Amino acid sequence: MDVLEEIRELCKELILTDKQIEELMRRVIKEINRGLSKETHAEADVKCFITYVQDLPNGKEKGKFLALDLGGTNFRVLLIHLKDENDFEMLSKIYAIPQSIMLGSGTQLFDHIAECLANFMREHAVDSERLPLGFTFSFPLTQLGLTKGILARWTKGFNCSGVVGEDVVQLLKDALARRGDVKIDICAILNDTTGTLMSCAWKNHNCRIGLIVGTGSNACYVERVENCDLFDGPKAGPDIKKHVLINTEWGAFGDDGALDFVRTEYDREIDQHSINPGRQLQEKMISGMYMGELARLAIVKFTKAGLLFGGVGSDILFKRGQFFTKYVSEIESDKPGTYTYCRDVLDELGLEHATDEDCANVRYICECVSSRAAHLVSAGIAALINKMDEPSVTVGVDGSVYRFHPKFHDLMVQKIRQFVKPHISFDLMLSEDGSGRGAALVAAVACRDAQ
Repeated sequence: MDVLEEIRELCKELILTDKQIEELMRRVIKEINRGLSKETHAEADVKCFITYVQDLPNGKEKGKFLALDLGGTNFRVLLIHLKDENDFEMLSKIYAIPQSIMLGSGTQLFDHIAECLANFMREHAVDSERLPLGFTFSFPLTQLGLTKGILARWTKGFNCSGVVGEDVVQLLKDALARRGDVKIDICAILNDTTGTLMSCAWKNHNCRIGLIVGTGSNACYVERVENCDLFDGPKAGPDIKKHVLINTEWGAFGDDGALDFVRTEYDREIDQHSINPGRQLQEKMISGMYMGELARLAIVKFTKAGLLFGGVGSDILFKRGQFFTKYVSEIESDKPGTYTYCRDVLDELGLEHATDEDCANVRYICECVSSRAAHLVSAGIAALINKMDEPSVTVGVDGSVYRFHPKFHDLMVQKIRQFVKPHISFDLMLSEDGSGRGAALVAAVACRDAQ
């Protein structure tokens, strides 16, 4: 067996068979139903939090809205002026969150955010106006209403005290009240997937699913209220809305072992060295936070076995976290038979001695890792589309992996097409700025409904 054949044989465990994808679809739906059900919600991995967003934009939303987008080490404040369908003006500014605040008290965090909001309003001369705000808060939330969200746990390196188990809307309101210098009505709190769906739905009224494939992976979709045991409010009646958006938090799919039949030694190693072992297992197989490291672990294994680089690696290659996910996208961007980007990456890693055969093999490993991620996501999306059973569905997608990987979109379309019911048509649409414009749109729809 030559080297290429041997590597292809060893990479087989990274390739999902159609049978495995069908089984994944079955398991995802089972988990989603467990999250929706009152009896099983507490122990379900896929929590399916109710967002209380029950209306999608219809293009008639008008006025000025603020959006606050908190989901990582920076946060954004936006001022959006909606004029008519597809016409809007947007001003925004990014603010840093110092490490000391990320690990400090909740009071410090929300005082910092309130100060930045007030400064932003002054800079844009709207500090004398009373403005509605949509708050994108991309951490696991138990929502008790459109403006009430309890933080379930911190992720992404945050660990502010006094916030878990508290209503983050109230904490922000309290911080604004302590200042007393600006008038802001917080109309809605939402997750970035909800924002992605709303932002897409403003342009495309068929949008029923919001998907993020970036640092993390998550999806939300439109569910019938009658299927949501935990929905707090009337479920039937002449004026009762029939649908509500569900934030699946499906990154945690597999935490109970549901993915063990497709996980590999590389997945187990990534999990062991992560800050949350045993948690967010599906996310670790998909997201940009781990994709480069998955490829690196396979490359290291094959190098040590003498199958790559003549068995000679480099200090950088052998160091955890040094093979970035952007390298996977770059390597797969080379035209067939050419290795320009691949050589650039390998040079950066101190592997100047790589042959063309090595380049071809490294590329193959990257393709296996990224295709598996695309196929895992596709299994979930196809399962949701089949569950909703609408004749035509648009999926709004955002996130760095979907945006920047050269083949992710095509891999997904191909695989979803294979597994959705034949009578359903679907398309995937890049959703522009879900966590910013999407938040303003949730606030706008909430205001539209209140009028």
